[in-house]
Amino acid sequence: MDPRLDVISEEGEDQDFSRDPVPVLNPAAERRGRTFQRFSVSTNDSLRFEPCEDSSPSPTGAEDGHDEDDVFRRGGAETELLSIRTRLQDKVSEMENFAGHLEEIFLTVEENFGRQEQNLEQHYNEVLQTLSQRYDERAGGLEEEKKGKLEALYAQLLLCGRALDRSKDLIEAAQEVRRAPDPRLFLKTVVPIMKRMEDFSREEVDFSLSTSEEFNTPLADLSDVKTMMDSINVVPAPSAPVINPQTPNSATQTSLRVFWSLFSDDTVEFYELYYRPVLEDSPVDGTSTPVSKVKVKETHCRVTDLLPNAQYELWVTATNTTGISPASEKALYVTVPSPPVMKQRESSSCPEAARIRWESGNTNPVDSYTVELRETGSDGTETGTTECMVGVPTCQCVIQLQAGLQYLVSVRAVNIGGASDRSDVITVSTTGTFFHLLEDTAHPCLSISEDSFTIFYGDEELPISAMALDDSTFTRCVAVLGDLIPVRGRHYWEVEVDEDTEFRVGVAYEDTERDSYLGTNRTSWCMRHIRTPSRHKYEFLHNGWSPDLRITVHPVRIGLALDYERGTLSFFNVELQQHLHTFHCHMHTYVHPCFSLDNPGALSVHVGMEAPRHAFM
Repeated sequence: MDPRLDVISEEGEDQDFSRDPVPVLNPAAERRGRTFQRFSVSTNDSLRFEPCEDSSPSPTGAEDGHDEDDVFRRGGAETELLSIRTRLQDKVSEMENFAGHLEEIFLTVEENFGRQEQNLEQHYNEVLQTLSQRYDERAGGLEEEKKGKLEALYAQLLLCGRALDRSKDLIEAAQEVRRAPDPRLFLKTVVPIMKRMEDFSREEVDFSLSTSEEFNTPLADLSDVKTMMDSINVVPAPSAPVINPQTPNSATQTSLRVFWSLFSDDTVEFYELYYRPVLEDSPVDGTSTPVSKVKVKETHCRVTDLLPNAQYELWVTATNTTGISPASEKALYVTVPSPPVMKQRESSSCPEAARIRWESGNTNPVDSYTVELRETGSDGTETGTTECMVGVPTCQCVIQLQAGLQYLVSVRAVNIGGASDRSDVITVSTTGTFFHLLEDTAHPCLSISEDSFTIFYGDEELPISAMALDDSTFTRCVAVLGDLIPVRGRHYWEVEVDEDTEFRVGVAYEDTERDSYLGTNRTSWCMRHIRTPSRHKYEFLHNGWSPDLRITVHPVRIGLALDYERGTLSFFNVELQQHLHTFHCHMHTYVHPCFSLDNPGALSVHVGMEAPRHAFM
């Protein structure tokens, strides 16, 4: 970094460039007692500040040789100074970034040099190894040829020695015969000797060499060495590419955008990207899964015609005129999920909040969900902007809302590839409390209507052995729970039942005993209707106890008002707006609405209406 820039930066940081606002009513008083500063920019880009001597203000409020516009000129100068300082700081930042880039280039050059040096050393080692092999082969051939020549000469030398020995023996025998004193003995022995000498003289002796003293010198085949030497100056085959991990929002439901990288000095003609789906029932090595291939020239590619929310295994190779690189390491990419499936009937709401439920709609797990909601008017038109809740980990969430409004709610599934399309939209109202009945808690003798708001108890009794029971099912009391939203606030709903039906309605904890009647334990509070021959009897039961109350008018429609903050559960005759009874209880956790039929009949639940004013008086 230029040292002048450090000086500029340090001087700029030491100076106070803040300027108090100039009062409009009395600018002269603002100037009084202040030391102005002027600045200049020298040719070496350094800033120089020089204090100016104070001048006594004139009685008219203007300084000698200056008018009141000097204050504004000073302000303009300070603004210009700030602008210069900003530009210099930007320049310093750019130079620092450039220096960082140069450092990266330096490291890249070092890495490339090291790889080139290693490549060159490898080539020359291969050439030397090949030449050494050729030398060993040639030396071995010469040694074998030398051995053959020497053995031939030695055999010929042995033959000459034997011939010389025979000649010597014949000569010595002839001399002995010639020196014999007895003529008869001479005549007797000379004939065989002469015959032997005649036979020996008729034998042909080969005086030519059996081998040449020269060695064969065939031309050595060094074509492969020449090819290797030439390959040093040829572009090498690319090294294996490096496929990048999947980046966020790089996919759609049917496509993936894949990126990879290669060493900067490798020459590449084209790349081939291979991919195949990772299926649950496919073997680990993926041998039975068909592989697709895309040929591109860039270091990125968009793969299309894929399955939604599916994992794909990808790898890539690089090719040039010399050859094909090794394959990259395999990487896993995933396409965007399919839209979730909303569960309208299993969603619940109250004036302060709503609990939305949905199904994933995907075989592979997703990372999270995004819930989108938009406020609507009474005619269904959108009246506000879209709000989002991101990072929801499960297939349900509770949203805080404003009372008395309607909302359009949808959900998107999110994974690393991106967000899915929007699910079907459901309407949520915060006018009142809305919930559905939990069918898995219903006694086997109860039937629930298609709209999930009416329960029926028939005349036919089922034996215990024919009942499908589990841990959440009521086994003694013919009852069912409602799925009230877990929000501590005010909740209101109504129940409609004819006068001949015996029933129990109220609230209970989720873990209330399934083999006992509602109101007979510490975990439930209920209103009970008993039909006697003489009258209608009503009890408000908790832990088996009820106050002594008499209700003269049979309520056909009963309102229930639950107030968590006040710890009350109240019952009303809706038609007469008559208060029947209030439980005062401290509910340490959330409760569920509960409904029970003690004799054959039907009971209807009404939800979603606005609570009447008298319900929470």
